Amino acid sequence: MRLIVGFSRVFVGVLFIISGFIKLNDPLGFSFKLEEYFSQGVLDLPFLMPYALAISLFVVIFEVLLGVLLLLGFQKKFTLWALLLMIVFFTFLTFYSAYFNKVTDCGCFGDAVKLTPWESFTKDTVLLVLIVILVIGKEYIRPLFYPRIMRATALFSLVFCILYGYFVLNHLPQIDFRPYKIGANIIEGMSYPENAPKAIFEYSWKFMVNGSEEVFVTQGDYPDVEGEFLGVETKEIQKGYEPPIHDFTIEQDGVDYTSTIMQEEKLMMVIAYDLAKSTYPAFTEVAAMASLAVKKGYKVIGMSASNTEWTDKIKSEFQLNFPFYFTDETTLKTIIRSNPGILLLNRGTIKQKVHYNDLEDLNFE
Repeated sequence: MRLIVGFSRVFVGVLFIISGFIKLNDPLGFSFKLEEYFSQGVLDLPFLMPYALAISLFVVIFEVLLGVLLLLGFQKKFTLWALLLMIVFFTFLTFYSAYFNKVTDCGCFGDAVKLTPWESFTKDTVLLVLIVILVIGKEYIRPLFYPRIMRATALFSLVFCILYGYFVLNHLPQIDFRPYKIGANIIEGMSYPENAPKAIFEYSWKFMVNGSEEVFVTQGDYPDVEGEFLGVETKEIQKGYEPPIHDFTIEQDGVDYTSTIMQEEKLMMVIAYDLAKSTYPAFTEVAAMASLAVKKGYKVIGMSASNTEWTDKIKSEFQLNFPFYFTDETTLKTIIRSNPGILLLNRGTIKQKVHYNDLEDLNFE
């Protein structure tokens, strides 16, 4: 029992620290995932959506701290019960998502590791079992150091998490796990390898044959059946290859300019996923950077999911001398965790991406 508890203690503690830190590296991304959970059709808790970022920060910092406290063996009773309550809640949440197919990715490990809903539920079930073992065998959890040292370590961990969270929110995630990281080529990210596996679907065709309903299963072909066609059900039995970037477009008035604009050798993108939620004072400096970029030979465009009423308003108010194009809001949130933010590209390759607080760091080659 001592060995089992020891293994469970290290495994759970390390996993909570890793999982929490990955999300702490990108708390804004985790807040977007929480908004998805709070939305109508999932948990139907829309009143929590304005507090998604605050909840995100609290959860990820608490997750890291619980992992640290467990490894230290400090505040054992509080730590074990907090772990148990948290994992029971997340196990319910992942089961709900998996069973009702509500959220396709729980965001447990941010963008670093993508898990299907059932994989997330399995992971939480294993953790639940290990934490129950820890609660049962709590007498085998011994403190690692003197109380003063453990208290100082816990306090240091808390302060570090708060400062790190504050830093990445006001700049950008220090580790970028997304397909739009610096050095990535957007066009290549949307392409399919030659031998990429294709999706396979199974079709169940329903016919009324001689007064009775019969089902004929094929993988696409219309069955040669003499009878009255009633309907067909489609089931994906093998997922096909999905490129890391599959929802990126640059549209204006219904026309797709993606392939043309991605060939620009010097391109500056001003990204604001929702102009109604943007930090408006930043657009004064954005306008100055855009003018400088034009002088350096760059083509400058804006990208937003907002309508023309908003784009015209922002262009007029801040005298922005570049056109806006439409792109899906989720895509823009994924590209950069800043509203607004700026990217510099060369033929589709991302050379720089900066938060609106770091516009002075832009280097126009």
